[in-house]
Amino acid sequence: MSQTKTEHLGLAQLALALGGFAIGTGEFVIMGLLPDVAHGLNSSITRAGDAISSYALGVVVGAPLIAVLFSRVSRQRLLIALMGLFALGNAASALAPGYLSFVLMRFITGLPHGAFFGVASLVAASMVPAHQRGKAIGRMMLGLTVATLLGVPAVSWIGHHLSWQLAFWFVGACALISLLMIIRYVPFSPGDRSAHPLRELTALKKPQVLLTLLTGATGFGGMFAVFSYITPTMIHYAGMSEAQIPWVMAAFGLGMIVGSTLGGKFADWSVRKTIGLSLLWNIAIMVLFCFLSKYVVTGFLAAFLIGTAGLLIPSLQIRLMDVAGDAQTLAAAMNHSALNMANALGAFLGGVVIDAGLGWVSTAWVGTVLAVMGLIIFLLSLRVKR
Repeated sequence: MSQTKTEHLGLAQLALALGGFAIGTGEFVIMGLLPDVAHGLNSSITRAGDAISSYALGVVVGAPLIAVLFSRVSRQRLLIALMGLFALGNAASALAPGYLSFVLMRFITGLPHGAFFGVASLVAASMVPAHQRGKAIGRMMLGLTVATLLGVPAVSWIGHHLSWQLAFWFVGACALISLLMIIRYVPFSPGDRSAHPLRELTALKKPQVLLTLLTGATGFGGMFAVFSYITPTMIHYAGMSEAQIPWVMAAFGLGMIVGSTLGGKFADWSVRKTIGLSLLWNIAIMVLFCFLSKYVVTGFLAAFLIGTAGLLIPSLQIRLMDVAGDAQTLAAAMNHSALNMANALGAFLGGVVIDAGLGWVSTAWVGTVLAVMGLIIFLLSLRVKR
């Protein structure tokens, strides 16, 4: 590593992590505020859940589009632009006058999400030795996991007791601070002038890239199927009060921190084995959720276990970087596009089974099916590679 890269390594990682904190809080806080948002927009809870799917679709569209169109741009400058768009999107969400405009603003806000995490992962990995990539990416992703532990519960409390619009203003402010820190501490490096959109698109021709993306889109979808509706599930099924919901979000966040931290360490041990074990673990926690979410005390444990599904994220990110060849930017960004396909798919299917009258806890059975599908696809990718 050069002196330029290591000079402000800790502050550079903090700048990237704070961006992850803003994005993680903005993505997940609506799960804790879904009844408040629904009431404010004069819609049902499942209809307000469309904003979750809309944001996720923004990520799915934005990640590959931005990665391809801006493949020659300096990664530092691209991170600045992405944080700026995310800050503006949250401000616009807070100002949205109605349901349709709010859903549209959430779509726009989601556009920079995947590209930010993809480019930030490449920047974080480039500033450390190759054998420390998993830990570096895990530290960068720590902002996302801390968001679920501290940011989401705190902002949920603000949104519930003061104003749900204020929650999005807070997220926008965090994004602005991250932007300023990236300008100051993330080292500038010229863009790759040899990069070409067509070269980036070659990643989508590789079977291992597509199968890895599909593994994430299905295997992680179960977590979103459950978490998207965890607030009404805990209130109506476990019998919790609304005052206890921020603690549910904190339990989920603690699980995300444990899962992502272990996921980074396990990925440095074996990427392939970590993905397989993570998918098996996801199946187990979905089944456990059905039983643990019935009571108040065990409901907190259920939320914690759902959060540990984050074990899968670092290993998926590294596997994509390893199988993408020269198309590193697109592959790294597409990981979060896949995870938000999981978000959209999980939230949609969760809403379908709830509207069908199968009960709030039926989302866990959706999650079980999706996790099994992810495992099957991953095993298929290993067979194709051989």
